[in-house]
Amino acid sequence: MQTNAFIEKLFARAKEAGFTACEAFVSESESFSAGVFKGELISYESEDRFGLGFRGLYNGKMGYASTQVLDDDAIELLVGGAKENASLIEDEDRQFLHPGGDDYARIDSWNDGLEQITAAEKIAMARALEEKALGQDGRIEQTDGCQVFSSAGTTTIVNTLGLNVTARGNLLGGYVAPTARDGERVGSGYSLFAAVKPEDIDLEKTAKEAAERAIASMYGDSVPSGHMRALIRPEAAAELLATFSGVFSADAAQKGLSLLKGREGEQVAAKCVTLVDDPHRADSAASSPFDGEGVATARHDIIKDGVLVTLLHNLKTANKQGVKTTANATRSYNSTVGIAPTNFFIQPGACAEEELLAALGDGLIITDVEGLHAGANAISGDFSLSAKGHRVEGGRVVAPVKQITVAGNFFALLKDVEAVGADLRFGYPGGSWFGSPTLLVRALSVAGKDAED
Repeated sequence: MQTNAFIEKLFARAKEAGFTACEAFVSESESFSAGVFKGELISYESEDRFGLGFRGLYNGKMGYASTQVLDDDAIELLVGGAKENASLIEDEDRQFLHPGGDDYARIDSWNDGLEQITAAEKIAMARALEEKALGQDGRIEQTDGCQVFSSAGTTTIVNTLGLNVTARGNLLGGYVAPTARDGERVGSGYSLFAAVKPEDIDLEKTAKEAAERAIASMYGDSVPSGHMRALIRPEAAAELLATFSGVFSADAAQKGLSLLKGREGEQVAAKCVTLVDDPHRADSAASSPFDGEGVATARHDIIKDGVLVTLLHNLKTANKQGVKTTANATRSYNSTVGIAPTNFFIQPGACAEEELLAALGDGLIITDVEGLHAGANAISGDFSLSAKGHRVEGGRVVAPVKQITVAGNFFALLKDVEAVGADLRFGYPGGSWFGSPTLLVRALSVAGKDAED
């Protein structure tokens, strides 16, 4: 059965069953990945997915069900499943369907040039990326992973209140993780790219960056424990932001799972910190003209000059708090509505590299952090993470540093930012994209040499 005809029959059957309003969320996607090792293809995945999520209001409760098949049996299963689901809900919060009619931004997240790149060309790209990484330095021994991946998808939301919106997007990316050896010294590095246009693909840059990190990680030593000034590089800062992004969810706050509950209008970060959610960035596959409820998206300053302006809302949390939604509803065809950022990043400043180093004086550059899943408490903000980077004296980089642990608190870290660099970068692409420039922070607790002795 064609999708439009299926939805029409589904809505008619739902009305007969007593639903007062209902909605279909249709997701169509393609994904591809190819991994190589020593020039040989070691992994290959190509998958097409289709799913339709149904939700509707029954006796004032929102019921959910989903299917991957479009036939008459699926209609009965969806209506029956959503009806049963609604009857089990005890939550008294009011639920909504959006009627549409918004003024949606024109966002083109689809590039025909990316779609014209064949599977064979992507495999060749992975081989070329590995070869370029191995050729950067004689000490690069092999790669611990090298992959090229792509994704493309279309989302359509239709409901009985008049909403009918569609968006599509695609992406091609890759990463390489070379390992290096110099005698007994062993090191590893990593770099990735994520492109929404073919001209943004730069394999040489990705390979060079990964190799340089692998070489640097072979050398250096730990440092004495203590509190140190630090520059946190974009990739590490973006990982921290991603790990603690849940504290900016209004749903988490309303459930008592965020320390930012009720703090709108308060100074929660240094004045140089502005945190943005921008669903309209042209360089991101996470950009969209509407959110998971079909509400028109817009750029929002979540923190402006250190002051918490708003949390991230969907229709339910906004109604509960008496504010307007920020259009950060998120869902898949087989999930309920939640909240997530889109392109979530700390606004870059004007400080160049030389200025940041001079302002740092003596301290550390943190380039990598590890153990975020185990070493970070997403509610309290506390973290204790393995890290590596460089030691800086008098504003000059003097030596690599490894075998250290950095500890602190995310909320305190936001207040301890003294300067923000101009070098905004985004991390690994996912449903949300997280980015940051280099951050100069007043102090991090560092456990080093004497902690090991």
